[in-house]
Amino acid sequence: MQTSNAQLLYSLYSEQQTSIRDPLWKDIQLSHSMKQILLTPAVQKLGRIKQLGPTFHLYPGAVHTRLDHSLGVYHVSFLMLASLLKQAMQTNEQVPFTKEGMRTFLCASLLHDIGHFPFAHSLKELALQDHEHIAASLILENDRLRAAIAKAQLDPYLVAAVIDDQLSCEQEEILFYRRLLSGTLDPDKLDYLNRDAFFCGVPYGTQDVSYITDKLTIHQGNLALEEQALGSVEHLLFSKYLMYRNVYWHRTTRSATAMIKKAILTDLGDGMLEPQELYALDDEQFFLLPEKKTLHAHALLEAVRDNQLYRCVYEKPYEAEGVWEKQTNDLTNRSETETRLAERLGIESLQLVIDIPEPIGFEADLPILGEDGSLSSFSALDQIFSYDIGRVFTKSLRKFRIFSPAFLSETEIKAALEF
Repeated sequence: MQTSNAQLLYSLYSEQQTSIRDPLWKDIQLSHSMKQILLTPAVQKLGRIKQLGPTFHLYPGAVHTRLDHSLGVYHVSFLMLASLLKQAMQTNEQVPFTKEGMRTFLCASLLHDIGHFPFAHSLKELALQDHEHIAASLILENDRLRAAIAKAQLDPYLVAAVIDDQLSCEQEEILFYRRLLSGTLDPDKLDYLNRDAFFCGVPYGTQDVSYITDKLTIHQGNLALEEQALGSVEHLLFSKYLMYRNVYWHRTTRSATAMIKKAILTDLGDGMLEPQELYALDDEQFFLLPEKKTLHAHALLEAVRDNQLYRCVYEKPYEAEGVWEKQTNDLTNRSETETRLAERLGIESLQLVIDIPEPIGFEADLPILGEDGSLSSFSALDQIFSYDIGRVFTKSLRKFRIFSPAFLSETEIKAALEF
């Protein structure tokens, strides 16, 4: 016998027996079994990893953690499920949910970031495992975490499959949750944009989450957004652009990011560090690496820790066909180029860092449900965002920069680049 939408909604709320106070969402409700999962060491480690890494050197309030964010994603996921069930009750459309499936999704939302290690976003270009794959491995192989999930009467494999799309799964409900957790208006973005803006003290990332979740709907088994909420997607894309411009890719943040990346890349290349040694660390342990390993690039990590960041001594718009961009897009070539430029400028190779942010997009693939019941793509209906506008946003954000602690003039840098 199929469980009704009303029964599913009742089970969703009735299982929330305890709460945690959150500065952004106020009270976050949890079941006792989810609270026990939260208390496992693998999850608690996230409380020792800053969500925005070194950004607190720019915005001192940005000391919130990945544990804060994970709880926020859990909360927004709960709001989404509740809203979808309420809407389905009004339209008499049966949602593709089960009680166990919803709890599996909420557990995955809570655990989606447990594979994050310190400054993982700074190290995206390195040959390291994706945090989703690490998360899935922890869920399946960490004894205490796997036992806590099993005690909650959940299948660890299905929880991992929601997070890691490389895991094979043919259950339509799990595939639906996978798309819900990682999409245009996913709970991850709705929390981190709001949370990062809140703790940085800037207005750019604020989203109207309650309106967005109220306008999400299921149409013929697929997630869609009602057409009257089209502006919410535009707002999110504008917010993403402004947060990248003013927070995530601010010049100061990029300096710290580039320094960390160079330090780790140098020591991975020299055989002083193995990738697996990074995955279990928290922030404090990360900065103890130089002491324990006598890393060649320890000065760079210590400089970031102590807020002695390199200055931007040269900046220009990124050009895909630019001479220096072609020479430095590959990390190995970038390191060699940094060494050559440093020699020309008469400084040590570790005193020069080239930074090129990774590609970024502003596309939205969420189907839009019209008032007549038809489905259209966001790009077909939106009059503001287009492929060309997305390219303009990306072009304005991506910069080719050189950072150094040395007092180098732009004239000296240009002369070395033109050599």
